[in-house]
Amino acid sequence: MKFILALLSILFFWSSNAQQSTASKQVSTFTIDAPQLKTTKKIWVYLPKNYSSSDKKFPVIYMHDAQNLFDAKTSYVGEWNIDETLDSISAQVIVIGIEHGGEKRMEELTPFKHEKYGGGNADNYLDFIVSTLKPYVDKKYRTKTNAFNTALFGSSLGGLVSFYGALKYPKVFGKVGCFSPAFWFNRKEIFELMEKTETFKTKVYLLCGDKEGDDDMVRDLNNMESQVNSKRCYCKNLNKKIIVEGGQHNEKLWREGFKKAYLWLF
Repeated sequence: MKFILALLSILFFWSSNAQQSTASKQVSTFTIDAPQLKTTKKIWVYLPKNYSSSDKKFPVIYMHDAQNLFDAKTSYVGEWNIDETLDSISAQVIVIGIEHGGEKRMEELTPFKHEKYGGGNADNYLDFIVSTLKPYVDKKYRTKTNAFNTALFGSSLGGLVSFYGALKYPKVFGKVGCFSPAFWFNRKEIFELMEKTETFKTKVYLLCGDKEGDDDMVRDLNNMESQVNSKRCYCKNLNKKIIVEGGQHNEKLWREGFKKAYLWLF
């Protein structure tokens, strides 16, 4: 199907070009060993404007596919403008962007193996975030460490692994941004896991477009929202679903949706 082909081709690889970096001065990078993945990971860090001039502690958003978040130079088909967006509203949050593993991206961001496409190494990827990266970030930066102030956020396969992360680590991630989640990759397993989950207290923002190339996207989002609602009282206002008219499976959709998602989650 066209949606799957686009997902596998557009989001697995990216190319740097000759243009100058567009990342703001609030963005820096570091590398860290990821023993769970038998590799090292480049991490991008966004600090709020007033970080250096205050003693405050800040919530943290962990985001996937860092190459596409802050810098047009490293993005494949356009960045999310995360830094510019947060700067524009003087957001009081730290963002930790985790670079995807290139050809290993599908493995890292999928919870279960797909009979056709493989994958299924998300448990190790999430263990890296929870057991290695988060402790390092909490030690190096002034962070609010509890689940209420810790979010996991991504799109496509990143949306899938973010939702899975909320199910697997409810005491770590209290908020989830789930854009165009590729539930199709592990549809049977992720819905069964949600059904078996007795309580679900995580705050979730669900977003997709109605022109993403496959009707399953909207249907899966609606079905997952129903599952989530069945695990808690809807009156608590812990989840929000947005279906964008004309929205396609691309950075434009996710870039334009990020500000409202952040403001609602935090």
